[in-house]
Amino acid sequence: MLLIINAAQIVTMSGPIGPRRGKAMGEIGCLGKDHAVLMNGEKIEAVGPYAQVRKKTEGRQVQELDAAGRVMMPGFVDSHSHAVFAASRLKDFEMRAQGAGYEQIAAQGGGIKRSVEDLRAAPEKNLEVHLERWARRALSYGITTMEIKSGYGLELEAERKMLSVMASVKTPLEIIPTFLGAHALAKEYEADREGYIDYLCERMIPELSGLAKFCDIFCDEGYFNRDEARRILLRAQELGYGLKLHAEQLHHTGGAYLGYKLGAVSVDHLDCITDGDMKFLAGSDTMATLCPGSNFFLATKRYPPARKMIDKGLAVALATDFNPGTSPTVNMSFILSLAVNQMKLKPEEALVAATINGAHALALGRKLGSLEAGKQADLIVLDVSDYREIPYYFAVNMVCGVVKKGHVVFWNG
Repeated sequence: MLLIINAAQIVTMSGPIGPRRGKAMGEIGCLGKDHAVLMNGEKIEAVGPYAQVRKKTEGRQVQELDAAGRVMMPGFVDSHSHAVFAASRLKDFEMRAQGAGYEQIAAQGGGIKRSVEDLRAAPEKNLEVHLERWARRALSYGITTMEIKSGYGLELEAERKMLSVMASVKTPLEIIPTFLGAHALAKEYEADREGYIDYLCERMIPELSGLAKFCDIFCDEGYFNRDEARRILLRAQELGYGLKLHAEQLHHTGGAYLGYKLGAVSVDHLDCITDGDMKFLAGSDTMATLCPGSNFFLATKRYPPARKMIDKGLAVALATDFNPGTSPTVNMSFILSLAVNQMKLKPEEALVAATINGAHALALGRKLGSLEAGKQADLIVLDVSDYREIPYYFAVNMVCGVVKKGHVVFWNG
């Protein structure tokens, strides 16, 4: 058993079953001093007043850790990333600094195409070592669960290689695999769009179904249109994948509405979302996952209208969108800072979006994302005395302790 005591605050995120939306996104279940968290194996056994929790340990062997007046909360749940890649995209970075845009860089062989070339050439072992290193860094920033997409292979064996790396890497980080073969059109099919979609539907999606929980698609101008996305996602749904979409990021193409109609678990980015889209999503179970790290790194003037989304009743999640081209960061605390400063979320809403709502964006809300009895014992301790300091100190890593499935990953007491 593991008992953690003496936190200044315990942000539990406890509450009714289901994602938080509207005013409920401001409810974080914050407990003050003299409370504790008790873990037994991989699960949380009790959260509550220290004296009551301590009684449950009588006659049982228990390891006790002192939070020393700091903040304890659920581990961050990063519900959108592209963490399997072979190399950075420094040329893209330099071109962007000289004024080139996303689509201009892609037209000159950069962007996703560059990452595809790099990944296809990389040995699987190299990718595994690379992912293990980034998983360790993600944990150090308090991310205990991370969705990772394929999509830098764009052909069957390269996509299989990516998903196999996710399955085999040795790390305490919990990885949720997503198939993103429809990230862009493979170069071999540039003159045959229909042929690539056939290849996705007839070969890749069926053959990789056992390696991925979700199927995602980049539904945007220059990538896949709504009709193409519908065909691909319906095929994936037939084979048991949960659905996700990159939607309304660069242009408004109807991807958010498609996700709503198909019952997608989440629609992501949403920079160009409309009031009509918000109305549909507010009345659905589909999560709105926002990735402000990409807006920051691309230096776009437009961020997703998160404040409006929450006020209209959407269930909003936050994610790093960690990838080598448009959001090279695993610093979830920085994502919270962007959410508060650039998208006008309250600190409480940002924390909800990166924990319990992030879990719901992976269909894991009943398992993790909050500190409640019976849930998975994933928690972090941060070297602050008030949870509002987490987004306040921007780009500063305050994480000093991480527990994953009841095991201490690291603890700087």
